[in-house]
Amino acid sequence: MTRVFSGIKPTGHLTLGNYLGAMRQWAAVDQHQADALFCIVDLHALTVDHDPARVRRLSRQAATLLLAAGLDPELCTVFVQSHVDEHARLSYVLECVATDGEMRRMIQYKEKAARERERGGSVRLSLLTYPVLMAADILVYGTDEVPVGDDQAQHVELTRDLAVRFNQRYGHTFVVPQATHPAVAARVMNLQEPTSKMGKSDDAGPGIVCLLDEPDVVRKKVMRAVTDSGRDVVYDRTERPGLGNLLEILAACTGGNPSDLSGVYESYGALKSDTAEAVVEVLRPVQERHRELCADPGFVEGVLGDGAERARAMARPTVDAAYRAIGLLPAGADMAVSAAG
Repeated sequence: MTRVFSGIKPTGHLTLGNYLGAMRQWAAVDQHQADALFCIVDLHALTVDHDPARVRRLSRQAATLLLAAGLDPELCTVFVQSHVDEHARLSYVLECVATDGEMRRMIQYKEKAARERERGGSVRLSLLTYPVLMAADILVYGTDEVPVGDDQAQHVELTRDLAVRFNQRYGHTFVVPQATHPAVAARVMNLQEPTSKMGKSDDAGPGIVCLLDEPDVVRKKVMRAVTDSGRDVVYDRTERPGLGNLLEILAACTGGNPSDLSGVYESYGALKSDTAEAVVEVLRPVQERHRELCADPGFVEGVLGDGAERARAMARPTVDAAYRAIGLLPAGADMAVSAAG
């Protein structure tokens, strides 16, 4: 089967954007059609200033929500990145293949570093190098496909470049993955800033619908969503981004088409009301299952433990092969095998 890897970073509460744009696709399609791994990439949360207790809490919450969204540990592998040492082991080897120029061209580093310089500060070194860790996350499992949005395509290209370069210099070791862009996935934008993605980093904002928001909170946020000038309900993502976002959310929640839905409504209020109710209904089963899982924390711990063990078994042979290929001396029993060979 095709192997697929996807990760969620525990830097904020998971949002409607995470669910409609990725998690629902993982549960409905990917885990059934591929050998799929879904990872809480907690090491990536350390690249910026953070509260250790919050990272732990959000990591557990993210894992629970992935299961609540429908990921089945009998069908896929769900685990926490830091529980599998092979990610960090391979990351350093890939740093020895990557270049300083490649890291400094990465968009997120350039943007965050520039903001910090304006404030008279500087970013952590890990922010510069974390794309290599992301490449290790992917390559360590022999991943064939990485489902990503447009904002992550640059990272997959770097991963491909590093895999090809390593294979050319040291012998074929890595599968060269490809980025995939699932057509059914929705790109959900901030309800208050409809030209910006609904991201976890702003999870306290009024434009962000979190997966665990109470129904009345969801309704209030949607009803207060920014719309555009004019009175007619028209689907035009470029000229009418506020309306376009609401129509796309409603379509994603109901299985409709944004253009067709735009002809149904004569007022913004009716559109907002129906969108709010549609979001509440989509989130209802996820929230109910989340409550059940929270009442049985041992189950989640067991899933993560089993997932890490399974992931480790997949990852170790690849890392060991990379270590041998790049010139590192095998340890223990492996040394005898290497000498004999």
